[in-house]
Amino acid sequence: MLMHQGLGLETFNDLPRRKAVHALYECCCSVAWASRVADGRRYRSRAELFSAADAELAELSDGDMDMLAATRPEPSKVCAAINADTRGALVTAARAYCERFGYPYIWSGLFEPEGFEPRDILVDLGHRLDNDDRTERKIMRDELAKINHIRLDRLLGPEGGWPQY
Repeated sequence: MLMHQGLGLETFNDLPRRKAVHALYECCCSVAWASRVADGRRYRSRAELFSAADAELAELSDGDMDMLAATRPEPSKVCAAINADTRGALVTAARAYCERFGYPYIWSGLFEPEGFEPRDILVDLGHRLDNDDRTERKIMRDELAKINHIRLDRLLGPEGGWPQY
């Protein structure tokens, strides 16, 4: 759960740098990324912030991306409430993925507010296990960018942010 939620773009732009970095770090566990995105403020729109976030993510090294992937929950941790057979299949597939590519499986669908179907994860994992390393690394970066968008959207909340109490 994010500590910083519903700030609105103006409030986010006005945060002291240290607080902005902290809020961004909650969205993407990279100090380098959070610092660069914070330093790019004043964003005129959500789209401009999201574009800057994507550009900074693209600048991170493969090693940094692997560390980011390791900070995301695995399907086995997220899907504790599903039946044992499906959970076992997910754990096995996620383990095979990590052994194949050297970093944990990332799928942005796990972070969607409306939820996901465990079968969707198994289908996605099955398709992605067939990818070559270069293709899968691009997909992993794209999935991390989608997760960042979901979290940045929560950080900002509705247009204008939530009212201050």
